[in-house]
Amino acid sequence: MSQPVRGLKGPEIERLSMEIIEGELGPNEYGKRELQVVKRIIHATADFDFAKTIRFHENAIDAGIKAIMDGCPIVTDTQMAASGISKGLLTDGKSRVLSPMGTDKCKSLAQKLGGTMAEAAMEIAAEMRPGIVVIGNAPTALLRLIDMMRAKRFLPRLVIGVPVGFVNAEESKEELVEHSPVPFITCLGRKGGTPVAVAAVNAIIRLAADANETASDPGS
Repeated sequence: MSQPVRGLKGPEIERLSMEIIEGELGPNEYGKRELQVVKRIIHATADFDFAKTIRFHENAIDAGIKAIMDGCPIVTDTQMAASGISKGLLTDGKSRVLSPMGTDKCKSLAQKLGGTMAEAAMEIAAEMRPGIVVIGNAPTALLRLIDMMRAKRFLPRLVIGVPVGFVNAEESKEELVEHSPVPFITCLGRKGGTPVAVAAVNAIIRLAADANETASDPGS
């Protein structure tokens, strides 16, 4: 049994974790920026299976960075996901992080529609016109969002759709890959969840912060 390394501070733990991930990940076909997302997801889950199952639309990274730099809102399917997003890294603090899930309006709409609160949350999200929609929990939220996008009722700039579970999680993500009219980040199979969704959007936020810093540096 290996011995724990004591006395490490947060940044040191993160650096060491990333070194371990890079070492164990080995050769892969991801681009440099996509790899940052993959590594953040593995860091959040300690699950290297995601290196095989994550799928990126070809414009996903650019769309996400642009949405953040333009100060577009980010809407999540759960309050837990909203609380995990690194708001302090958002470009100039312009982008708001919102989640209608669990609000009185959401509960009332769910009763009216006769569906889940996650579905109702996506209906309310459409009114908020976010640039990025983050779904890590409910397949019903992703399915409703896909239907809305295909009907052109709601077209965010980027969808991070990684719901977890045994009923419609796998199927909803396959539908996203096959039918999404907008850029997306997802993972195939049953695995996913709020930690995966949060890690993905936080990686995009970090990339946007780096891009903003580069753009504002006159020597770059």
